[in-house]
Amino acid sequence: MKYLLQFLIIVAFSFVGELLHFLIPLPIPASIYGIVLLFVALYAHWVQVRQIREVSAFLIAIMPVLFIPSAVGLVTAWEVIRPNLVSYLVITLVSTLVVMGAAGWATQLVLRRHKKQPGEKEVRI
Repeated sequence: MKYLLQFLIIVAFSFVGELLHFLIPLPIPASIYGIVLLFVALYAHWVQVRQIREVSAFLIAIMPVLFIPSAVGLVTAWEVIRPNLVSYLVITLVSTLVVMGAAGWATQLVLRRHKKQPGEKEVRI
């Protein structure tokens, strides 16, 4: 029952994200709305990490399996993809490097801002 409740919490945020995507005419995917709402709820302590920990770990563990439908879709669309394959590869490589760089920069920024001050307890993430 605990796992079902944890899963329902995550699905509820996903559903609210879908509603926001339907109601707000912005080009933002519904999943992003849901993730941001869940982040805000965790940050504001409306939802505790312990309330979703096990199911979150399970979903992360099976994440590669969740990409199988997308991969099959790429295989079935090979004739459409082939003429632009080089463009797709370049765009994928460049965007991956940009995202990695931005994530590294943001992580360094957060770590620098949260350096341990004298007399302060160490915060472990």
